[in-house]
Amino acid sequence: MATANKNLSVYDKTTIPNAKNFRFGIVVSEWNDTITEGLYKGAVEALLDCGATAENIIRWDVPGSFELIYGSKKMQEQDVDAVIAIGSVIQGETKHFDFVCEGVSQGIKDLNIIHDVPVIFCVLTDNNLQQAIERSGGKHGNKGTEAAIVAIKMAEIKRIA
Repeated sequence: MATANKNLSVYDKTTIPNAKNFRFGIVVSEWNDTITEGLYKGAVEALLDCGATAENIIRWDVPGSFELIYGSKKMQEQDVDAVIAIGSVIQGETKHFDFVCEGVSQGIKDLNIIHDVPVIFCVLTDNNLQQAIERSGGKHGNKGTEAAIVAIKMAEIKRIA
């Protein structure tokens, strides 16, 4: 397990660019909203902690994780420096999990290739609800926090490149 000995919420602010001049879009799946709201909270707290202003953080909700692709594509058009796509897909009894996870990961990858605004993959793909809880503010920290730090670093790369 990749996060077994890692807290996703730990970061060193001295290694992160100041986010005060960046605009961020966050696209949040309404499916598994207990988890996605925790991820969103972690992302916003980290962005603000690193200098972003509340007025420079735009949030859009989409029905499910598969819809993160379209929502993120449209968010890229909103004069933002980075987009964070937040979702949670939990393994069920059918192959639906596999199709959604594959489609979302490939779709977000495609957005990063095609467009000039980075889209950060903050989609939990867990085997069960407990794993999702542990990664959205539980014992492993918050993947949303980690995604926010990645968004800041990628916004800086976009700015200097």
